[in-house]
Amino acid sequence: MNRSTTDSPHPTITGADSLAALATTWAGASRVFHRYGFDFCCHGQVSLADACAKKNVPLERVLDEVRAETTRTPDAVRWDAEPLPRLIDHIVEHFHESHRRELPRLLHMALRVEHVHGDKASCPRGIGGLLSRMADEMEQHMAKEEQILFPLLRSGQGDRAHAPIRVMEGEHEEHGQNLERLRALTADYTPPPDACGTWRALYLGLAELERDLMQHIHLENHVLFPRALAAG
Repeated sequence: MNRSTTDSPHPTITGADSLAALATTWAGASRVFHRYGFDFCCHGQVSLADACAKKNVPLERVLDEVRAETTRTPDAVRWDAEPLPRLIDHIVEHFHESHRRELPRLLHMALRVEHVHGDKASCPRGIGGLLSRMADEMEQHMAKEEQILFPLLRSGQGDRAHAPIRVMEGEHEEHGQNLERLRALTADYTPPPDACGTWRALYLGLAELERDLMQHIHLENHVLFPRALAAG
């Protein structure tokens, strides 16, 4: 990451920095990226400037928001500096358990909305089926991590983890594509004016799922996996 040559206490944040580097280093950056729909997990090597250009968003506006979030967000744990076993525990306890709780709840709400409001033109169709498939795919993915990959990494055998890590990264791409489908089905999680409370709660929950899943994938792709392979 580019660093200021002035006496500023913080490194300079520029458009040349990658989304992954910013999300890893600055607490709150990922919150800004989520607002604009920037994929900092599966495509985290893209520069902030390129991400802004793709979304037709002014770079300076996003830079100002990232700097503002950095100023008011308390320092987060630097997972790129924590021991690998602690990072793995965090991924399982914070993200895996959260996904297992939230996906069934969101699926239940999606099916209810489709059943009650399916005759309305504004009602999204297919969210229930997509969430059901996501829940199955993510459960299989998380089980493979917990039963195969993570024990390998905990034991310091990163040199044997190249193949399973490549598989996990490929599945992360599929998870990212599912998030894009959810955004398309829900108009970026924007409920129509006639949406009921359950409908609105569903969209809020889906937006939170996206934030959590992107942060989850980011920590694995850009922090855990590179460190584990380098240590192997």
